[in-house]
Amino acid sequence: MLYWDYAAATPPYEDVVKTMEQIMKLHYANPSSLHRAGSEAAKLIRRSREVCAAALSVQPKEILFTSGATESNNLAIKGAALQYQSRGRHLITTEIEHPSVYESCLQLQQNGWEITFVAPDSTGMIDPERVAAAVRRDTVLVSVMHVNNEIGTVQPLMEIGRLIKSVNPRTLFHVDGVQGYGKLAVDLKGWKADLYSLSPHKIRGPRGAGLLYIKEGIQLFPLLSGGSHEEGLRAGTENVPAIVASSKAVRMGVEQRETFYARLLPLRDRLLRFLHSVPEFVINSREDGAPHIVHFSYPGMKGEVFARKLEELGMAVSTRSACSSRLAEPSRVLLSMGKDISVASGGIRISFGDSHTEDDVAALENALITAVRALKIAEGGMK
Repeated sequence: MLYWDYAAATPPYEDVVKTMEQIMKLHYANPSSLHRAGSEAAKLIRRSREVCAAALSVQPKEILFTSGATESNNLAIKGAALQYQSRGRHLITTEIEHPSVYESCLQLQQNGWEITFVAPDSTGMIDPERVAAAVRRDTVLVSVMHVNNEIGTVQPLMEIGRLIKSVNPRTLFHVDGVQGYGKLAVDLKGWKADLYSLSPHKIRGPRGAGLLYIKEGIQLFPLLSGGSHEEGLRAGTENVPAIVASSKAVRMGVEQRETFYARLLPLRDRLLRFLHSVPEFVINSREDGAPHIVHFSYPGMKGEVFARKLEELGMAVSTRSACSSRLAEPSRVLLSMGKDISVASGGIRISFGDSHTEDDVAALENALITAVRALKIAEGGMK
């Protein structure tokens, strides 16, 4: 089975696995305990925070450890909304955000906040001018992802951040960086980002840990109560093994980013050329998108049906975000781009990893052709 779902989860580095095992065996003490074993565990967290801060070119005190990017996104959005509601109760996001951002905003909307959802263009790109036009005096936060998790569009964060701050310097800018980190350059200062979410398990780190960058001076309302952990922002005993292992993956994400990009871009471009040659397919990804994501549709065929056929042929693919892939309705992202129901219901996402080769892509191309022919026969479209 060839695995083409690296945007959903990645196999951890061997060093990450060994680190987690070692920490679980040797440093199992509670970091909040006063004894030496607890102090050693706390020291490991401090070192991990320093590593992650260095990777993002920020201060260690600006790094918060969470259970994952879903929690990081929830804390960034709801924490800012609750903390700064005296400034206003208006937030801005886009129609193509990950469910952890989109649904956090919907929940706030249901509880009295006003949310502006900015629509993308037909390629999934967000117009910075449209974001800026929505910013008001009472806009507390704007949240825009770096790379779309479904179709791979890279958003113009530099211009978005600049325009937000030019309209209202007090409006916070949150970036969901899950699909961009380790593949594209991250420039928090240049983006004028106040908050930034990161998921180690998307970059060959472990599950169970996440990061949230919080610019110095920004305050968030805690969503969890029960302790003073993580400067009082996240109650609960820290997951030391996952935190330490995550710091390794975060460091390696910076060190190997350019190599990763150079390796995957030719594979992605080859697949795009192939997809263009198959009349049955509609390509939903931009040519200048992220190097690891290609999304296309087989109109008239449910994406889930096509994905199952590909799995029978030895190819593990997805239809959209893993957090939404089991939903039966058409893709919210594709519908917001103006795609019709048949395209929005027939999507397939291919996401590359650093283990893929030209031979793997060739095998995938053969499987795609075989799947199309088999499904046409099943539909009675071929004699």
